[in-house]
Amino acid sequence: MRSLPTKLTGPILLAPTVHGDERGFFLESYRRSALADLGVEDQFVQDNHSRSREGVVRGMHFQVGQAKLVRCVRGAIFDVIVDIRSGSPQFGEWEAFRLDDAVHHQLYVPDGFAHGFCVLSELADVTYKVSTYYDAAAESGFSYADPDVAIEWPEAERLIGSERDRGAPTLAQRRDSLPFTYVDA
Repeated sequence: MRSLPTKLTGPILLAPTVHGDERGFFLESYRRSALADLGVEDQFVQDNHSRSREGVVRGMHFQVGQAKLVRCVRGAIFDVIVDIRSGSPQFGEWEAFRLDDAVHHQLYVPDGFAHGFCVLSELADVTYKVSTYYDAAAESGFSYADPDVAIEWPEAERLIGSERDRGAPTLAQRRDSLPFTYVDA
């Protein structure tokens, strides 16, 4: 497994070694020691799996104290992260990655980043490991259509969001209640 360059400081785009031939492929999707070698110290305690149809958008979500390791095991997604750490020189900046079942990249999303995605294929299965158990009291988000963050979603006018995500406040409206602080490494 190797890391690929990212614009934002903290997240890591991971490229696994894929062994494939005419029969299919094999890859290690998780090896704690390999992630530790790349600077990921989080220990993951729960696996989640979502299935969505084309055009569905989920996000922008975050949970206090929670890191994620995201991969698209079926189909393709436009995966987005936003730096929401107070004091970060990159606060409010976003970065997007295509995650799919052809290249098999994964994205490590550290605590202090919001995460969301939209589905590019007819159907997509997204799996992600999390470093803390789900806690409704610690979970929050902001609007995926926030004009100040200005995420350039593919076909933004056709996105299908949940009622909760469509009605979420902007990042500016959440700013004073964000519990994340930037620590210069």
